[in-house]
Amino acid sequence: MFYVVQKNYIRFKITCMVIGIIINVLIGLIALIHIYILWLEMFAWTTRGRKTFKKFPAELFEPTKALAANQGLYNGFLAAGLIWSLFICDPFWHLNVALFFTSCVAIAGIYGSVTADPKIFYVQAVPALLTVTLIALQLYFFRCMER
Repeated sequence: MFYVVQKNYIRFKITCMVIGIIINVLIGLIALIHIYILWLEMFAWTTRGRKTFKKFPAELFEPTKALAANQGLYNGFLAAGLIWSLFICDPFWHLNVALFFTSCVAIAGIYGSVTADPKIFYVQAVPALLTVTLIALQLYFFRCMER
């Protein structure tokens, strides 16, 4: 009996570790996406931005440069928060901070897909929603382990 309980506990711990690794990889990927968006909107809006945002009128890139840079700065804050969450040693706080920032990314991605371009949903919201789901699952596992 003890052997079965111990074996299940070990499987449970391994599952938690694997989910934790997947969460961290997804957080890193989402952070990299937002660093790229920061670069695109703050530093390459009038060059690379024209190639990326083909539906946006070409004559508006120069006048909207400051607005795009402001948007890029916000994406940088999201990336910074996600990266910060990776350096938090306490697993509970790591997940809570990551949950906050990935939720912000998911909400922004959903809003952007409705108001700007449906592709935003797949680039920003889907990875964030997947990560939010895995974080919620991991937090549930932590609650189960406390019992």
